[in-house]
Amino acid sequence: MELFKILKLCGITGSGGEAKMVIAEGLVTVNGEVETRKRRKIRHGDEIVIEQQILKVVCHFPESPKVDRTPSEKLK
Repeated sequence: MELFKILKLCGITGSGGEAKMVIAEGLVTVNGEVETRKRRKIRHGDEIVIEQQILKVVCHFPESPKVDRTPSEKLK
């Protein structure tokens, strides 16, 4: 999920536009580093900090494993 959507859905910001503004202003860190990419993909285990609020991302549904297919399997 994208960073700005998480801030909006968790009620940290009032709207997606507001979330994008606080990210652009450098007020958000992800895993200890300032993040200015609004659409940064957030994954299981990431830690988001904004205005002394800490969000630890826990995903109960693991990402789909990537399956290595041979070229002939891709054509089927």
